[in-house]
Amino acid sequence: MNTRDRLLGLTVVLLWGLNFLAIRVGLDHFPPFFFAALRFAVIAVPVLLFVPRPKVRMRWILLYGTGFGILQFAFLFTAMRIGMPTGLASLVLQSSAPFTVLLGTLFLRERIRPVQVAGIVVAMAGMAVIGWDRLEHASLLPVLLTLAGGLGWAFGNIGARRATLESPGLNTLHLTLWIAVIPPLPLFALSAAAEGPTVGLRAVADSFSAAGWPAPVALAYIAVLATVVGSSLWTYLMSRYPAGVVAPLTLLVPVVGIAAAWMFLDETPTPLALVGGVIVIAGAFAATSGKRPAVAADQAVELDAAAGRRPGTPQLVQT
Repeated sequence: MNTRDRLLGLTVVLLWGLNFLAIRVGLDHFPPFFFAALRFAVIAVPVLLFVPRPKVRMRWILLYGTGFGILQFAFLFTAMRIGMPTGLASLVLQSSAPFTVLLGTLFLRERIRPVQVAGIVVAMAGMAVIGWDRLEHASLLPVLLTLAGGLGWAFGNIGARRATLESPGLNTLHLTLWIAVIPPLPLFALSAAAEGPTVGLRAVADSFSAAGWPAPVALAYIAVLATVVGSSLWTYLMSRYPAGVVAPLTLLVPVVGIAAAWMFLDETPTPLALVGGVIVIAGAFAATSGKRPAVAADQAVELDAAAGRRPGTPQLVQT
């Protein structure tokens, strides 16, 4: 990865790390499913009106939008609403990195090396340490829900990767914007069923009061900076490099998230949770770092055929 792309990756890290503060503020005002739906709905309407649909098969938009948009945030927001600390959530969500490697092996046929297998095992051990710590101090359920959110994010990564592999030159901004079209209706329906049909609307009305102004500010940060800007840069990086090369960048997000939660929310993680976090990051780094092989020739032919290109059409360069 060249220097410019590393800087873009660090920008994503900063935006996504601070995003957890905005999520905490938003969840203090909105129910979780409704808040998740709202963050995408404010983007989806102008996208449908003004942004052309990217030239990629709809299945990849659906996979990207379902994994990244619906599964990740439905689980994450619920976990944080029922007690997952903000800084710890930013850490556990990075389970998406080893999950992405595993799914890349299963669905993209990206080879997995022994050191990566060992790294995944170490990361799982770190998650077990965090789970044990949470069981000692509070419920384990928020940790499990956050892990489920990380798995959803990994499925979204695979959708983004398949879309960009099959369509070189794809406008990644348009792809990122169009995934916002997928989550709102399912999440609003889930909110109506689980949280009540009027709870979210009352929360929106309350957000325009003198005491509720932080809610729309948090929503604007999440929708514009974290989703549009951050996710567009992330999709761009996923289009240029194998999933296992890009995924380690997310391991820096909890550094920002935990520091921000400590500074602004007075959240101090337990020593055991920090030990588990270090183990997770070390294992996930091993699982997702190192030079990865290019797409195999037989996979390239399959992708060419699936995208309607003649065999031998140049694919994305992988480094």
